[in-house]
Amino acid sequence: MAGPYRTSFDFIETVGFTEGYEPGKPYQSWGTEYVYVVTDEPAFISLQHVLVMRIEMEDGSISEPMVVKHWRQDWRYEQRELHTYSGYQTWERDRRSRRDVRRQWTQSVYQVDDSPRYMASGSWEHYANYSSWTSEETWRPLPRREFSVRDDYHALVGTNRHTISPTGWVQEEHNLKVVLNDKGERTAVLARENGLARYERIANYDWKAGDEYWSRTGPFWAEVRNYWDQLFEEEKRVALSKTADGKPLFVAMFELADSTTVSGFDSEAARAQLEAAMAPYLDASED
Repeated sequence: MAGPYRTSFDFIETVGFTEGYEPGKPYQSWGTEYVYVVTDEPAFISLQHVLVMRIEMEDGSISEPMVVKHWRQDWRYEQRELHTYSGYQTWERDRRSRRDVRRQWTQSVYQVDDSPRYMASGSWEHYANYSSWTSEETWRPLPRREFSVRDDYHALVGTNRHTISPTGWVQEEHNLKVVLNDKGERTAVLARENGLARYERIANYDWKAGDEYWSRTGPFWAEVRNYWDQLFEEEKRVALSKTADGKPLFVAMFELADSTTVSGFDSEAARAQLEAAMAPYLDASED
């Protein structure tokens, strides 16, 4: 999954389950992104996606590269302790038996600011020319493409399948858009959604701007990952606000990352800045 890719994303609501339902507009987008290997160990792999985009201007010229840290995916073998999404921007600890996770890989997906999105365990199937991983059913928050424009449902509940292809890989999603009550219980299903993300390997694309960004900001994002790892290790429940004092969390994190310099990076100072910046967005509890 690591390396240079042209990516495309297609999502469509296929079936509605409420009176008077009208399907949402299909979503389509694409990008060019490099997937960097953060960690490569026998039982743990971490991959960071970074978008490097160039836009054709009205006069036909090509813009300077625009770099955006995108999502991250971690893969851990036989992971017993997960923090799973329970609705309303809340994640709760889920401890499993060795039997439940035997021979399974857990994929953990994180937002652009390294805040959690979802964790799901599943199994890989390997044949002569086919390798595919299918997740268990998992809950996740509204996707970025919808959370700012939709308020008629509260969570996605579905499965993922990642399949390796000769030129990259594809991710298939089969989701239900679910309405929750105040207790976080399912009360209705709004619609079914299918999604397909294609990652096609490309060559001869200039990734220099992405390389420079990741080299410069990597130490800061390592501190962010350590922060979340420690928080999830200490707390049984974590609730997260996406906005505090009118500023989205990803904006606050990107501002701190942009202020990072490779020379003279002070991890203790960065951690203090990070904890102060994160405080207004968090509600963590061991209860």
